[in-house]
Amino acid sequence: MKYIEIKAPAKINIGLNILSKRDDGFHNLSTLFYPIVDLFDVLTFELSDQFDFKCNTNIVSNGDSNLVVKAKNLLENICGKKINVKIILEKNIPSQAGLGGGSSDAAATLISLNEMFQLGLDYKKLNELALQLGSDVPFFIKSKPAIGTSRGEILEYVNFEIAEPILIVNPGINISTKEAFQNISANNSNIDFHQFIKKEKLNYDLVRSKVKNDFENYVFEKYPEIENIKLKLYQEGTLFALLSGSGSSVYGIFPDLKSAESAKQHYHKNHFCFLSNPHC
Repeated sequence: MKYIEIKAPAKINIGLNILSKRDDGFHNLSTLFYPIVDLFDVLTFELSDQFDFKCNTNIVSNGDSNLVVKAKNLLENICGKKINVKIILEKNIPSQAGLGGGSSDAAATLISLNEMFQLGLDYKKLNELALQLGSDVPFFIKSKPAIGTSRGEILEYVNFEIAEPILIVNPGINISTKEAFQNISANNSNIDFHQFIKKEKLNYDLVRSKVKNDFENYVFEKYPEIENIKLKLYQEGTLFALLSGSGSSVYGIFPDLKSAESAKQHYHKNHFCFLSNPHC
């Protein structure tokens, strides 16, 4: 195979609980991942006589610190073969926004190069390599709704669908995941996410009353404008709103497209806004 084009979707976290600090420096957590399939980066891979990586934005590093390059280098080290490929990354997902863009790009790279170079890595091995690149990366190997535990890499896939439109608002504030974890306290409050899913749908009344993101206290205190986004979403009639990941994006799930589009008008001039409605 000489050419592959792949879409790397975003995600949101429907709840994120930090349970404990681990001996390895990471944190045990529990979360409910949900893919946003209509918001995605696009990566193309083409066989070449040398490695080349380009991105459509200079906000993202083209060097060894980029997760796409790290994923390629990791595969070279594991498989002991040179991977000469031209990679072009078209970024649509904001960076450092709690939407998993970099992690998704890394997973797409593992999947695509495994196929292009016939490396023969199965799902279990891809998942192991994904975790070496980041805690969110294993989720994007399949990008299906899942309860994530441990660092987030132990995934229990759950069958549910959000049919309602989801408005994602990002104010353009970059929040370092490392910094966010350094400023959060573990609370040992583990929620069973199964209770929120009834007949393959979310029970929004229950979700609204019980689900939280443990990063919100730190993020909202440091950046009150992000908290204001969440408050405004509720004023506009969202069924449920929450900070995604460690921020800075906030999403709101709306009962219908009209109310979601109305809410979007308050943000589209000064913020990144995306209205996810893949069922239209």
